[in-house]
Amino acid sequence: MIPMLIADDNAAIIDILTTFATPAGFSVTAARDGEEALRLFRGGNFEVILLDVTMPKLDGFTVCRTIRAESNVPILMITARGEDYDRIMGLDIGADDYIVKPFSGAEVMARVRAVLRRLERAADARHTIVCGSLSLFPDEARALIGDQTVALTKKEFDLLCLFAENKGRVFSRDHLLDRLWGWDYEGDARTVDTHIKRLRAKLASHAHGDWDIRTVRGVGYALEVAP
Repeated sequence: MIPMLIADDNAAIIDILTTFATPAGFSVTAARDGEEALRLFRGGNFEVILLDVTMPKLDGFTVCRTIRAESNVPILMITARGEDYDRIMGLDIGADDYIVKPFSGAEVMARVRAVLRRLERAADARHTIVCGSLSLFPDEARALIGDQTVALTKKEFDLLCLFAENKGRVFSRDHLLDRLWGWDYEGDARTVDTHIKRLRAKLASHAHGDWDIRTVRGVGYALEVAP
């Protein structure tokens, strides 16, 4: 059984999700507020988290941000809000997918499986990737610039690996969405720009003059290495 944490203050939502998750091979632990979600997360070894945005004590955005600073565990946010701002904010702080209520339990499980498949593909054994001062260790999800560790979310790390494995190749937003978010992703393509912006900001905090992620106007992005 795959350990899953569901955090939602609505008992009916937890019951519905548990009903679909259990026969799909997940063992469910439930939290009814943000503080309990963090406590259970830190005391367990969950492989996926379903996280409601509106919860007592700590909201889902705060919980997601805190978990993402400590772990790359897949997080799917669930909310009644449907505005683009909320979706982008959730993805920007490290969520892997965003589900808007009302939803079907089957849809949620399909999205969970899609996220786990993407992460499994990304976790396939690969050799160390080196681009100038940048060294990537995919098996450990670890990035170094020189001898300094760069703290990246799973999605940021996967983006950087894709660029580094294909130096000089330009990837369109649609291609990046398909490769890293999956063909069934229904969110805004602007999430790619948001993740690239955040990735650049983290990389910029470490000196590196021999490579950079460049924007090819009207086309997409590429990692360029100085000769």
